[in-house]
Amino acid sequence: MKGDRQAQFELYRLYSKAMYNICFRMLRNEMDAEDLLQNSFVDIYGKIHTFRFQSSIGAWIKRIVINNCINFLKKRRLEIVSLEHQYDDRWDEPASTNADLPLNVKDIKSAISQLPDGYRVVFNLYTLEGYDHKEIGEILDVSEATSKSQYSRAKKKLREMLGQRVGRT
Repeated sequence: MKGDRQAQFELYRLYSKAMYNICFRMLRNEMDAEDLLQNSFVDIYGKIHTFRFQSSIGAWIKRIVINNCINFLKKRRLEIVSLEHQYDDRWDEPASTNADLPLNVKDIKSAISQLPDGYRVVFNLYTLEGYDHKEIGEILDVSEATSKSQYSRAKKKLREMLGQRVGRT
């Protein structure tokens, strides 16, 4: 908060790798992720005086990074179609368990990165970042039902893509 460069470097050292991973998962582009990470830390240093110790510093940093990612995607026209009236509860049926599928983490990461922006962002926020659909709706300025439907469609699309990979092996 006092502008100590060594303290700023330590904050960056502690959180930059995890925040880069968030940026990369959301943006799917190394250069954009690196740029956004750097811009986020400039924002963090500029806003550090607003940190009120109501959460951990890591959670506060993560929120800034995620908001910056979302704003970046919105500028690129992140398309999240409102499906509030089209949401169908059958999408909440549990997926069949395929414990014997020959998939690895690389296959799954690759499939996630190929999801359309709207699906990928909601999927990452819900599955990897731990936000619930109400929070995602608030972050993305969509309804909770839209978040749920985007997540369900993302899961369905992932199953299709991963099923095709299994069929090729």
